[in-house]
Amino acid sequence: MGAVLLLFLIWCLTGCNASWYFPGAKPKEYEKGQNIPMYVNSMSSVNTHLPFDYYSLPFCKPIKHTKGERENLGEILMGDRIKASPYEDIVVEDSFKCKVVCTKQLTRSSIGRFEMLISEEYMMSLLLDGLPVAVRNLDQNSFSIGIPLGNKDSKQVTINNHLHFTIRYSNVKAFEGTSSKRIVAFTVKPYSVKHQVDPMSNTVSTCDEAFDPVNLLLQPANSTEPITFSYGVTWEESEEKWGSRWDIYLNIADTEIHWFSIINSVMIAFFLSGILAAIMLRTLLRDIAAYNAIEDADDFHDETGWKLVHSDVFRPPANKGLLACYVGTGVQLLGMCFTVLVVACLGFLSPANGGALFTAILLFFVFLGVYGGYTSARLMKMWGETPWYNAFQTATVVPGTVFAAFFIINLFVWREESTGAVPFNAMIAVIAIWFCISLPQVFLGAVFGYRKVALEPPSRVNQIARFIPEQRWYLQPWFTIMCGGVLPFGAVFIELFFILTSIWLHRYYYVFGFLLLVFIILCITCAEITIVMCYFQLCAEDYHWWWRSFFTSGSSGIYVFLYSIFYFFTSSLKMTRFTAVLIFFGYMLVISYIFFVITGTIGFVACFWFVRKIYSSIKVE
Repeated sequence: MGAVLLLFLIWCLTGCNASWYFPGAKPKEYEKGQNIPMYVNSMSSVNTHLPFDYYSLPFCKPIKHTKGERENLGEILMGDRIKASPYEDIVVEDSFKCKVVCTKQLTRSSIGRFEMLISEEYMMSLLLDGLPVAVRNLDQNSFSIGIPLGNKDSKQVTINNHLHFTIRYSNVKAFEGTSSKRIVAFTVKPYSVKHQVDPMSNTVSTCDEAFDPVNLLLQPANSTEPITFSYGVTWEESEEKWGSRWDIYLNIADTEIHWFSIINSVMIAFFLSGILAAIMLRTLLRDIAAYNAIEDADDFHDETGWKLVHSDVFRPPANKGLLACYVGTGVQLLGMCFTVLVVACLGFLSPANGGALFTAILLFFVFLGVYGGYTSARLMKMWGETPWYNAFQTATVVPGTVFAAFFIINLFVWREESTGAVPFNAMIAVIAIWFCISLPQVFLGAVFGYRKVALEPPSRVNQIARFIPEQRWYLQPWFTIMCGGVLPFGAVFIELFFILTSIWLHRYYYVFGFLLLVFIILCITCAEITIVMCYFQLCAEDYHWWWRSFFTSGSSGIYVFLYSIFYFFTSSLKMTRFTAVLIFFGYMLVISYIFFVITGTIGFVACFWFVRKIYSSIKVE
């Protein structure tokens, strides 16, 4: 089994970062002279994370094609609004230098809005054949996604009103001897050009075959004269394979840093494994053997340590319903994470399918609710209670907290008139999925859990609770809990940097093979650190381990949030709007909360197994 798992992980690490394409993504082929529709998406900026509809600015409107693409639920929740573009004459192998789209007279309010969005570094997003447009950075020989709306310097603000697209294609031989074209690259070079418009004939004299944008004046945003929008197209044949056309977006060259992240995580896991092995193979086995050799009751009273609390260690915790709720939801989230990562490693969550990852996360969480309800019910039945309201808690407490935070943030986004504000019908759809699918799934799992025979503790519980001696400072709950979260966070913080960069700097993340391995190491680290801390706690005759085990590894969520604060002030983010800052810290608080529930559940399950294992190994009368 271990060899199979190792081979699977090696395949994930190599296969997910190779240049083969994604299952389910079928290439489109075009013929010479065929018109290809181009679409526009919402404008966005890493400095605000408030996307706006492309046509909220007075851009030219399409004439031939007015219908955009239908967005899925994930795209709607992320603020995508895909519509037909005004660049309609994209014909295969038809190159031209300049073609006028339209001429617009900007109002004072439009000028002010252009200047504001340009100063906030907003980017236009265009799509062709499923590829987002990219701009080549000549100084770094790299690409950035999106087209700058304009440029701002100390003298003036200019609008990029001319776009020159470069479309590279590869030839595909057909059986009849003809060749079709596959789009393998879609790049653009934006220009600010002050066109010369003849007021009498209303023609643009600068937009002809001799057009050279470099030798023309810049187009200021605050111009009182009409602004002409234009574009050009260059078609280039390429030997590039269609299956590797996403490589420029996925930053595959950073694999060395990801390997360093893996090595860092493995070293932490090995360190904890060594400590755990020392406890299990030396101290713990020796204690069990000595305890089982005791025959005189007087000798028993001379014993100290974890053995003395055998009659209290399985005493039900305070707020057991809430703990069962959190553990049940944590199991549900764990299953969701593992399933999404495996599916992503197999290549089914293509970035070409916008919103696919977000949609998969939502649906997998919903349909794995049966495991959350089952786990919660099993714990409650073990503690001697079978309330059905606990299943409702499991389905609503954590998702409800996340939804409440999301709803509050959405109100501020809605006030900004951003497409990032979830529409009312999409909100109703999410609530319907929650209560019509997720809630019944959790109740179904609770039915199966309550029908099972209750788990019996290895030792009986006394009616009178044992006195807990005063604990040393390094065994105080606050200290052990905060220390317990350091190593799990240390195992993931390098990969966490790439994830935050992907989320907040609008970059694609697709090294899911590395992420899967880091996730497995995180699970091992959380389990081991919680077992070690629990052992020390029991040795100090403190049997309140239920909640402590959850908080010990779950405290890593606190460090995730603290790291997000560090990232906010040290990264290239330049957020100044209150709503933008609220979005960042609000969503990072939600992510940290979810991370707390997941890692806390891992620690609780591992500690539960450990405690049952050691107390079932001793003879108790």
